[in-house]
Amino acid sequence: MRIRRTPPEKARIEIIPMIDVIFFLLVFFMVSTLSMTVNRALPVNLPSASTSQKDMRDNVSLTVTQDGKMFLNKEPVDLKDVGQRVKAALGSDPQLTVVINADGQVLHSTVVDVLDELRQAGVSGLAIAVKAARKPAG
Repeated sequence: MRIRRTPPEKARIEIIPMIDVIFFLLVFFMVSTLSMTVNRALPVNLPSASTSQKDMRDNVSLTVTQDGKMFLNKEPVDLKDVGQRVKAALGSDPQLTVVINADGQVLHSTVVDVLDELRQAGVSGLAIAVKAARKPAG
């Protein structure tokens, strides 16, 4: 009498646990890279512009809040002191760029005063921070 042998089942790679591990790694790296970003500005309601650009260069951030208070790299500063503080930073980096983070409700004259003070301090690189907006269709 012959006993039939059943062929052994082929090995299978289970993909569901592998997907779980890959998803976990993806979430881990996304969260860890968010904590690595350097944010020198305070949270303000920025206006939006469709031509916004991301600049990864190390800058000085000047924040103007809705009530007109000013912060240079998150440190409170008066308008008259902005020029002196920026001149000191210009001594170490002549190509320094100052990014102005002005709330959308700040008076235009306040932003102009800040720009004038920065120009008198010798800053040649100025940028105004905006939110990226969708470009209009058409």
